[in-house]
Amino acid sequence: MSITSPTSRPSTAVIPPLQPGDRLTAAEFQRRAEQMPEGVKVELIEGTVYMPPPVFEEHHGSPHVALITWLGAYWAATPGVVPADNTSLRLDLDNVPQPDAYLRVLETHGGRSRRAPDGYVDGPPELIAEIAASSASRDLHDKLNAYRRNGVSEYLVWRTYDVAIDWFALRGGRYLPLSAGSDGILRSEVFPGLWLDQIALLRSDISAVLRVLQQGLTTPEHDAFVSRLQRANGTPHA
Repeated sequence: MSITSPTSRPSTAVIPPLQPGDRLTAAEFQRRAEQMPEGVKVELIEGTVYMPPPVFEEHHGSPHVALITWLGAYWAATPGVVPADNTSLRLDLDNVPQPDAYLRVLETHGGRSRRAPDGYVDGPPELIAEIAASSASRDLHDKLNAYRRNGVSEYLVWRTYDVAIDWFALRGGRYLPLSAGSDGILRSEVFPGLWLDQIALLRSDISAVLRVLQQGLTTPEHDAFVSRLQRANGTPHA
């Protein structure tokens, strides 16, 4: 009779599922996250696992679509940038967030983030947008600190219960609020022409949001930005 030694037995180790509050490294988080059912949103923020609760139309679903519509329209007019929603980012050893939306300059056009062979995006996009319930949300605390420390140039938070929008720009290692112009319009400092009528957005007047964005897209600053992106890519701007 043969006896199987402990070292020769097949491994029966099971990868434990992620649980809210788990403290993990980015590498272990990724290993476990890849075993989760498709469609489950999980994030690693400052080394802690978060699994957001179900979301509802009024305070998340519809605002989310509004942000994506706004960013998508900018994308359509700006070759060399790309938006995404609910896409995992590898920022550092403690942070693998899945922001509601982001806009980044492609690596082929001078952007700092890179799409890795395994599908993840490595590095900070230039703009991240999150939908939060209120100022008490982690989006304005742990996430804000993680994005700031990793060099996300601009960070927009739509606080749906507070009916307010915060848009921060990274200056000197700190996030400072962007100031609206005399016309009430917020203008990105990183993406020329990305204009936002925040009052229209808060009242879900998407037609007005897109009209104001179109005004930004017709400015000389946006045209110069597109030219700069094309030069970085080695292609002429028509």
